[in-house]
Amino acid sequence: MLPAGVTVQDEHGRFLLMNDAAALQLGIAADGPAAMPSKELDHRRETGLELLGAGRAAVAEEFVTRGEVKQIFLTAHRPVRIADRNLLLSSSTEISEQKALEDHLFRTAYYDELTGLPMRRVIEHRVTNLLQRDEPLGRFALAFLDIDNFKHINDYYGHAIGDALLVEVAKRLGMNLRESDMLSRISGDEFLLLLNPIQSEHEVAEYIHFTLERLKAPFFIDGSEIFASTSIGVSVYPDHGRSYQALRQNADIAMYRVKNNGKGSAAFFDAGMEREALARMKIEQSLRLAILEKRFCCAFQAKVDIRTQDIKGIEALVRLRDDEGVIQAPGTFINLAVELGLIDELTHLVLAEIVKSIDLINETFGHGTTISINVAAKQAGNPEFMRSFAEALEATGFPSRFMIEVTEDAFVAKTHFQDQILPIFRRLGVGISIDDFGIGYSSLSALADITADEIKIDRSFITDIHKRPRSQGILRAIESLSEALGMTVIAEGLESFEELAYLQAATKIRYAQGFYFSRPIFLEELKPSIPLARDTRANLASRPPQLSRPAYARGDVYRR
Repeated sequence: MLPAGVTVQDEHGRFLLMNDAAALQLGIAADGPAAMPSKELDHRRETGLELLGAGRAAVAEEFVTRGEVKQIFLTAHRPVRIADRNLLLSSSTEISEQKALEDHLFRTAYYDELTGLPMRRVIEHRVTNLLQRDEPLGRFALAFLDIDNFKHINDYYGHAIGDALLVEVAKRLGMNLRESDMLSRISGDEFLLLLNPIQSEHEVAEYIHFTLERLKAPFFIDGSEIFASTSIGVSVYPDHGRSYQALRQNADIAMYRVKNNGKGSAAFFDAGMEREALARMKIEQSLRLAILEKRFCCAFQAKVDIRTQDIKGIEALVRLRDDEGVIQAPGTFINLAVELGLIDELTHLVLAEIVKSIDLINETFGHGTTISINVAAKQAGNPEFMRSFAEALEATGFPSRFMIEVTEDAFVAKTHFQDQILPIFRRLGVGISIDDFGIGYSSLSALADITADEIKIDRSFITDIHKRPRSQGILRAIESLSEALGMTVIAEGLESFEELAYLQAATKIRYAQGFYFSRPIFLEELKPSIPLARDTRANLASRPPQLSRPAYARGDVYRR
């Protein structure tokens, strides 16, 4: 009647005792003939003869399959001597549920739930074991793979589509792998591929090229056709490292080289990349220290009425003072600040600088000018940051003076910017400006659905506009639709008299911003000469028309 299966067998393999549980486990009837064949019974008999012959005890797992049902038993065997006879006493306990739980916990700890791929610790363990083998080790490669612009895909299509894309990418990456290779998902959209063994870098390059081509084919997910590219960095043992950490880090460095050079391709690690990575780390540390020490300042560039020369507003452009006091343009640090998660603090520093300088701003540009602050697309899609920033604007006491500049992808991405975040700023009287329009995910249909006060046409459309008929046609289309929707149009990057003359003669555009009127101005430069600063409008109006480019434009240091 015991729930555990119990058997006793002699030195000849005959079963002297078998209870109901054991009979069920071994596939025979309890009251039937002992010779009834079953593979479980044969296995138990062979095991008993071996253990009795050796005179030793043992504990082992036994597997029993009945159709689709698989059972696992933990069986203890112990030799005993009774009445001068050597017998083997065996007892079995079913542990199927326990093993299922163990397997679940193991997979949870070591395998990715979404893709089913091994996680970081598994591939690290595999590579470390390879490196610790006693026999001579051949060459192998580690490839670090990262899906390009995955955050935008998540924002635009939603996280469910993003997860489905990860599964499909994992399937394509896993095709044609050997048993000795391994593909691992090590974080959100990052994968690590072990190719072992390899004969040469050329062999790896061919395989990686084939993989990139396979990934270029569109993914069809839930009715959406999605194109996704992947950047890949590769390191090879022993050329690029003799430990897992070194090989993985160098593959990561190579991948970031690809990202910086345009994405969607592959690169092998080289020593030059390591020097670049060290330089980047130095910039990173300097940026963190600069934020801690608040070594940022603002330059202000006017938005000018091209017909009256009045100043409509100003844009605050953040600048960094390095360790030697040299002013650095945002191109050297803004993207890094976004990547490192420091952009939120930097934006609040810009606002604090504006509030501190508001009297000087009023004296220089006028009390009625609006003040524009740039907000990165990543910030615009973050409700938590945008709510805190709205509170900070309200706390200034003059929120209606401000204009928030965001790129158009903040509106078209599925971040609910227009539905949830925009109303918060509307209640405060804060204006919304679409920055760099025309170079992102813009379309005229998208523009029709956007609720904004101002649209800034990117400088790429304005440069030499008087010589480019196709750009003129695009400009007129954007201008007409913006006018119909009640949005003010600003021409960015105006740098020559010819450009200005075309806008005045051939368009209804009223406002422009660029070096032709004024470089970004640091307020501290104006402190000794405030009366002169008050004459800014007069200075703009008296600009000599023969100048095609401002004499004071000193390269890209002042460009956004």
